[in-house]
This record gives sequence, C-alpha cells and structure tokens, in this order.
Amino acid sequence: MKIVYDGQVFVEQTYGGISRYICALASHLARLPGMEVQVVAPLHVNGYLRELASNLVVGRYVPRLPNTARAIKSLGTALCGPVSYLMRPDLVHETYYAEQAVCRSRVPHVLTVYDMIEERFPESFPAGYPLKRRKRCAVYRADHVFCISESTRRDLLDLYEFPDDRVSVTYLGCEPLAQSGLTVEHLVGASPFILFVAGRHGYKNFEGLIRAYAASGWLQENFRVVCFGAGAFSSEELELMAGLGLTTAQVLQLGGGDERLSALYQAAAALVYPSKYEGFGIPPLEAMWLDCPVICSNSSSIPEVVGEAGEYFDPLDQDSIRSSMERVLQSTERRQELIGLGRIRRELFTWERCAQQTAEVYRRLVS
Repeated sequence: MKIVYDGQVFVEQTYGGISRYICALASHLARLPGMEVQVVAPLHVNGYLRELASNLVVGRYVPRLPNTARAIKSLGTALCGPVSYLMRPDLVHETYYAEQAVCRSRVPHVLTVYDMIEERFPESFPAGYPLKRRKRCAVYRADHVFCISESTRRDLLDLYEFPDDRVSVTYLGCEPLAQSGLTVEHLVGASPFILFVAGRHGYKNFEGLIRAYAASGWLQENFRVVCFGAGAFSSEELELMAGLGLTTAQVLQLGGGDERLSALYQAAAALVYPSKYEGFGIPPLEAMWLDCPVICSNSSSIPEVVGEAGEYFDPLDQDSIRSSMERVLQSTERRQELIGLGRIRRELFTWERCAQQTAEVYRRLVS
C-alpha cells in the first residue's frame, strides 16, 4: 500500500507540533509490513523533513529567507499535486486544512483534526480568520478524519454535522527530548523555578497562572516562573506583571531548541499547564519523560492524556491554580508520587502505537 502525505504543513512550519507528528507517523509507518510511505513536499522549509530518511521524502529544502515565504508556499503547493498524482498512491493523508485537495488523486483522502480551538475560542483569533473556513471544507471533503484525542472527536461531532463512523481517535506519541548536558544554571541561574511551556495568548491562560502566582507570597518567596517559547513578553504582559507587583527577575522568558527545553524540564520543580483547551497537549508528556511533576488544568483533553499523573486545578479559578501549585511544591512526597505515576503514564503514548492504529484505518479504507 502506497501512502502519500501532502506538503501543506511543510511549506508553513520550519518546526512545529503538526510537522513533527507527520514526520514521526511517516517514519514509523514505513517500518510496518506492506507500507510504502512518501512525504511529497517538492519545496519545503521544514527542519524535521531534513532529518527524515531521504527515501521517505520527495522534495527539496529551501531556507526561509526574507520575502520568500509566499513564493515558496505557492510554488511548493502547486508542484505537490502533479508530483503526487504521478506517484499513483493508494491513499492520501492531507497534512493541513485546504478548501480544495492539494493532491487530486481519485483515492481515499484522510485528514487529521488537531483541535477545535478556533470554534471554541473565536475571541482568541482575528475577525475573518480563514483557518476555520478551510478546516470545515477539508473535513467535509475527507473520506475519514483522525482526531488526536477523544475530547477533540467530541468537539468535532458537536460542532460539525459529520458521521461519527468516519472519525477515529489516534493518540499522539511522545519521546524523550534530545539532551546535551546543558546546565540550567547557565540558562536561568540556580534558584528554584516553576516551568510554563506554551503560547501565552488567550486560551493558553498565561494570565491565570501569573495572577495565581502573584496571589501567593509563599510561591513568590520560594520560586520563580520560567516561560519557554512564544517570544519576548509583550508590553501588555509586562504591564500585567508590573500591576501585580512582579518583576522580570521573578518571571523570565526563554526560547531555544529541544536541548534547552530538556534542561529546563529536568531542573524545574514542576511544569504548570494552565490551558483552558488543548486538542492533545504534548508538554505534560514531555515533562513526564524527564521526571518533572505535572500540575495542570482539568479541562478538554488534558485529563485524558495526563490521567492520574497530574495534580489538577480549575483553569478558570485563580485560587484553584494557586492551591494546586502550593500543594505539590510544599510536599516532596507528592512530587515524587507524581514523578512515579508519570513514568507509568508516558508509556501509553508511543509513535509505534499511533502508527499501528493509523495503519488499521488506512487498510480498511483502501480495501
């Protein structure tokens, strides 16, 4: 069976969760008997594709230079269709949302829906945000839809009129992040800290975490907050922190690659994950792989992924967030219990399992 993944996401993302998922899925599917896999990305800007086995990739890496993004996207997408057609696939897996199929082969087309955030939190996106429309078109075109959690599947069926027998749940996998021996003292100093890994806008609920932290004299006295990713603090975020009496010595922002993030997970007192909504939520699993206790929201897919290996709070309740952090961080026993439960929980989410479950659906559709 020949499976083609189109190049949509690989002209959009240099790095990112969706392109990481597609590359991991393609790599593990290719190891299964009877599976021939190709990622068709004639021109792409993606770093993960450069690390994938060369026999799995049809395309060429082009560095993302100023003022070239639109041209690379247009040309790469235009070439993807005819190249894919000539390969005569048995099934096409679309890697992102398009109103019209990029690969026009008359074979089953499948799609992965990662979340329903635009539909659940429209206030977090600008008016006329086009992704919502493109997603709807892509879903209704698909012969089958994969969702990455049961929570996402329920939201999809609740918000779209779509047959539930054409939707499957295949959980993502997670592997330990690359480690380089980098010391966290070199990055943020030696003082104890709480780790936040996510974007900081809207539903990610960074404001809820900061307000809960500011409400606890004990937390401020004993821990800093280190935020990883999403760029430097905005003027609005700095104004919020200043209004709460917090300084940039107490709340730090840091970016970088997996080596830095790995060092932070290993040194953090806990990961705090206050998101109001996630389609899956990789950071808690990444934390578990590196023995970092997880304190997290009780919303959407997060309990589905974290199971018993997390200390939960209501993300809409500042006191709930504060008390959960204090409860874990004041108890060495609770932290060790969460670490132990995390070691068990993380084993349930592997790319091998994701690939096997995905392949079962592919075979059913093709046969």
